[in-house]
Amino acid sequence: MSSIGFAQTLPSVSSEVDTTFIKIGDQLNFKVTVEVDSTDNVIFPEGQTFSPLETVEAFATDTTRKKDRIMLMKTYALTQFDSGSYTLPTQRIEINGKGYFTDSLRIDVATVPVDTMAQKMYDIKPLIQVEKSNSGWWKILLGVLVILAIVAGLVYWFVFRKKNLSEAEKEALLPPYDRALLELKKLDNSKYLIQDEYKQYYSELTDIVRSYLEEDVNVSALESTTDELILKLEMMKDAGELNLDRDTINQFKSILQTADLVKFAKSKPATNVALQDRKAVEQIVVKTHEAIPEPTLEELMAQEEYQEELTQKLQRKKWVMAGSAALGAILISAIALISYYGVTQVWDTVTGHPTKNLLDSDWVASSYGYPPIHLESPEVLVRQKVNIPAEAKANIKELQSFMFRDDKSLLTLATTSTTFTQPAEPEFEKTIDQLLKGFEAKGAKNIVTKQEEFVTVTGVKGIKTYGNGKFKIPESEELVRGKYVILSFGGKGFQQQVLLTWQDGDPYAEEIINRVLSTIEVKTEV
Repeated sequence: MSSIGFAQTLPSVSSEVDTTFIKIGDQLNFKVTVEVDSTDNVIFPEGQTFSPLETVEAFATDTTRKKDRIMLMKTYALTQFDSGSYTLPTQRIEINGKGYFTDSLRIDVATVPVDTMAQKMYDIKPLIQVEKSNSGWWKILLGVLVILAIVAGLVYWFVFRKKNLSEAEKEALLPPYDRALLELKKLDNSKYLIQDEYKQYYSELTDIVRSYLEEDVNVSALESTTDELILKLEMMKDAGELNLDRDTINQFKSILQTADLVKFAKSKPATNVALQDRKAVEQIVVKTHEAIPEPTLEELMAQEEYQEELTQKLQRKKWVMAGSAALGAILISAIALISYYGVTQVWDTVTGHPTKNLLDSDWVASSYGYPPIHLESPEVLVRQKVNIPAEAKANIKELQSFMFRDDKSLLTLATTSTTFTQPAEPEFEKTIDQLLKGFEAKGAKNIVTKQEEFVTVTGVKGIKTYGNGKFKIPESEELVRGKYVILSFGGKGFQQQVLLTWQDGDPYAEEIINRVLSTIEVKTEV
């Protein structure tokens, strides 16, 4: 038997910087490379461990596998804002709990010379008034929606919701005959007779029968005296409107007279007399209900139409109340929004103005092409397929183009990055002339061109070509007035361009263009 042993290879750590000389505020890249076994645990330094230099960004670790070994590369962007000579300290790389150290390096930071003789000095500019930011419009819109929701809830609760009826309300909805019998049964359970309260007993007894007669027989009984009420019943009997026998009317008259004596003369009948009167009243109610002639078909139809009309009228009233409340809330909200933002902005929000929607959307910050052009835009620029002419292939190594276009507003945001086969200076004027001819080929007329220097936030200089003209709306013969900006950057062997177009007089498009221009950054070295 034979065996072969493998000795574990020791880790290796190396470090380097891309430059040892920077200007104030510039960045250098410090790269640490570690080669270890695939099972080793490696911990790189984190945070501000590079003092006196400051850490700007720690990039993600790049991993490369080589057989059973892996190579880890960690890059740190460092800077310094004071001139002088600084030592980049050694950094501890922990591998499986053991420390390995990088070399220390000397970094020189040079100040930026300021020539006060060639460059004029100016006083500090005074404060200026700026327009109020409307970035919090969504808060007001949310408040309006909350108010509308509350109003809708209140309207539903008080108007459309089916409410649970109380016992008294349920009794009030019963037909007069059923309600009278129910109230008589309640009177039986009262303690008026036990407590010797005959006046209250007879008052309720006569009120029950009088209310029934007024509702079911349609005779004014509550406001009539005993004699007047009996006379009205006799007249209805003689007219054939009430088929009630004479004995029943006389019995009812006797009960009413007894009640009058109890209420006004303080008379006190025997208890059994009161109970008999109660039973007699129930019989009078039953006989009167039976004596009422059956309604004719025409009367029933009239009653049904009347009830239906009442229901529709009640429903219309509910809708009017709900509509008035909703309209009031909308008017109040509209007045508040108009007073804060103005009529134009509110109208554009309601109607969905295309460039306003883009301006208010979540913007995207990204880099496009190589050499990269970095900018912020309301939408991501989409890579375009570009065919390089045969005669240009000898000079152009690679051409990358990205674009976003909204035909409704003539808004165009486009970038183009070109690398050449030879390290020659780019011909900006030739490329700009080609772009302007492209406008004309698409129907543009009366193009006015101006040119000036453009400087990015980090101080990269370029050429700004801008102007206006009449541009053709896609799929239409109509010409509208528009504006354009062409930014040109580059150096030996490469060229970068940004193209912006928009409709003249569109304030939201102007804001979009200004914001894009303020975020443009380019790399001037390939």
